[in-house]
Amino acid sequence: MFEQLEKINRRPEPFEFYTASDLWTDEHTSEQMLKFHLNEGIDAASRNPAFIDRSVEWIAGRFNIEAGTKIADFGCGPGLYATRLAQRHAAVTGIDFSGRSIRYAREAADRKGLSIRYVNQNYLDFETADRFHLILMIMCDFCALSPAQRKQLLTKFQTLLEPGGSVLLDVYSLAALDQWEEKGIYGINLLDGFWSPHKYYGFLNTFKYPEEKLVLDKYTIVEPARTRTVYNWFQCFDREALAGECAECGFAVQDFYSDVAGSPFDQASREFAVVAKKLPPA
Repeated sequence: MFEQLEKINRRPEPFEFYTASDLWTDEHTSEQMLKFHLNEGIDAASRNPAFIDRSVEWIAGRFNIEAGTKIADFGCGPGLYATRLAQRHAAVTGIDFSGRSIRYAREAADRKGLSIRYVNQNYLDFETADRFHLILMIMCDFCALSPAQRKQLLTKFQTLLEPGGSVLLDVYSLAALDQWEEKGIYGINLLDGFWSPHKYYGFLNTFKYPEEKLVLDKYTIVEPARTRTVYNWFQCFDREALAGECAECGFAVQDFYSDVAGSPFDQASREFAVVAKKLPPA
């Protein structure tokens, strides 16, 4: 038992494990995530409808969204942004890991008579001959990726964008890093049954990596027939670090904001957004 507890509470190396598929493709947890997406009273998997409406209004003005504007929404979830942008006559492609969320998004588009292309795929593997004017990656998805994965993704964005196209994404800030605290929590059916419809024992270990500006929520779920571990990484950035990663992959940062609704940049904000423009080849 002691050895098992030692393993549960072990601090892994930064980005040692990547378990996104366990969260987004598991039958039970994907259902719980969709409920979070659609719960209008919380900002969990998606932000609340009022914020999304304000965000889309700002995006439409900032990027001159009109009929024929081609947009790719990486990590589109159930299509909350994609639907609103398609209603403004943009040509939208949504990519998401979760088959359950993509099914919901497609059904919503059909009900509204919208033509939206949805792709059920890990966006790290997404390839297409289409080229876009704007790529979105919203809800700090970028922060769950390792440095190598982030470079892979930004390089992909460079390829997928039309000349002069833009990326809009948001990230966790160093203010958020300062507010995170290391902790260890144990509970029966931890998170109110989020991880399984049956009884389980759950452990949450939160680790901070100050040098790497990184946080990990490590969930260990002990069920009668299996024990599994899910790793949720949260990379935190300052403006210089994020601009550097963009520049390395052929982007020039145009603006920083406190959120994807265009709020003025505030150093104290837990999150911030960046608009980066594709540079021509050297």
